[in-house]
Amino acid sequence: MADPGTLLREIEPERLGAWLRERRWFGAKAADLSHFGVLDTVPLREQPPALVCALVEARFNSGMHDLYQLLVSARDRSGEQDGEVIGALDGSEVFDALSDPAEATVLARLMQSGATIDAAQGTVSFHWTGKLPAISDRPSVRPMGVEQSNSTIVLDEDLALKVFRRLLPGENPELEMLRFLSMHGFENIAALGGWYEISGDRLGATLGILQRFISDGRDGWDFALQEPEAFLGRVVELGAVTGRLHSVLASDATDPDFAPEEPADEALGLVVATIDEEIERVFIDLPQDDERTAPIVGRGEEVRDRLQLLSHQSAGGRLIRHHGDYHLGQTLLSPRHGWVILDFEGEPARSLPERRRKRSPLRDVAGMLRSFAYAASAMQLLEGREAPAGWEEQARQGFLDGYMETVEPVLMPAGASAVGKLLSIYELEKAVYELRYELNNRPDWVGIPVAAIVRLLEAPLD
Repeated sequence: MADPGTLLREIEPERLGAWLRERRWFGAKAADLSHFGVLDTVPLREQPPALVCALVEARFNSGMHDLYQLLVSARDRSGEQDGEVIGALDGSEVFDALSDPAEATVLARLMQSGATIDAAQGTVSFHWTGKLPAISDRPSVRPMGVEQSNSTIVLDEDLALKVFRRLLPGENPELEMLRFLSMHGFENIAALGGWYEISGDRLGATLGILQRFISDGRDGWDFALQEPEAFLGRVVELGAVTGRLHSVLASDATDPDFAPEEPADEALGLVVATIDEEIERVFIDLPQDDERTAPIVGRGEEVRDRLQLLSHQSAGGRLIRHHGDYHLGQTLLSPRHGWVILDFEGEPARSLPERRRKRSPLRDVAGMLRSFAYAASAMQLLEGREAPAGWEEQARQGFLDGYMETVEPVLMPAGASAVGKLLSIYELEKAVYELRYELNNRPDWVGIPVAAIVRLLEAPLD
């Protein structure tokens, strides 16, 4: 059988590109792409059937490019149409090896052994923390959920291997954050077991991570929708865990990547200016004859004025590393571990420098408060029943009570009024983004961000 890396290089670029465009994790489906090619291949297993890690380039007409990771193997050509087959040559076909979840065990064992493999573009190194149990001889394996921007495989219902598909230069924030939180004693995470990465003169990137799989964890979003009253009984605890998360992220002044910073005089002004521009764009395109947007039609200038008023007395606190994409779907509630916070990659559409940028921790808080608003509305939209009376407000207040009780006070602006104003700015940022998204993708959900904007306009400033 031919080497799968060699076969992959010989596949026509058009065929490789067509296959990539069909993957859920391929992020440039509508982009103007000029070329697809194999940048490097790294042998992970040489005995048959061989397994190769391939770095594949999608180049844009602008000269920029995206880089993707494939795990590929080869087999005799079957003649059947299989979506995981990338291409065929002569009597062999090369395919996405993660279509067989068992192949993930190869990566996990390489981490456990601390292997190092040389490649043309650098060195692929595998790391093991020693904090999780060793992989069994014949582990059970299964994919976790539907592939999004990554591929995740569960091993022995105890470990979760996440293979990053789209690679960005530098250390992935999820690895960086998990390693920092583990070193500083924050336990409300899925513990880091290992990772693998490539490093060289021209390329350095995190390729994947291995974490504890929280087998008894219940998704926070599902919990809120299915048992809203029980959720209220645990929401103060969620706020407290979030407050501890931010306090730990701000706890090491000796680490320049995590040391808290005082906001510069112009920092809030830049945030406000960005939100202001987005308000202007969204309100220009707002449907004029839609009853769902009627409460805010023609009120763009009023929203912008309110934003400016809020910004006058809401500076202060500290800028820190934060979650960056925080909502109920990024949490689990476990009988053994309590609330567990997941997915520290940040917003997938943002670049790594943007995801690593220090911001007010209240940006995370705003994301969770907006998630409560969505959960309250989703009970009707998805479940066909009204949320319990006052549920959203009780969830907000409980979360904030728990959060303010545990977060390091120096991270907050001075005084409850300043905290409230800065939080309102970040909630408005979220709501304006949501409004554009829902108008373009889920018109039935438009009322949720509209209600948030109306509440902001009607709220007293003091």
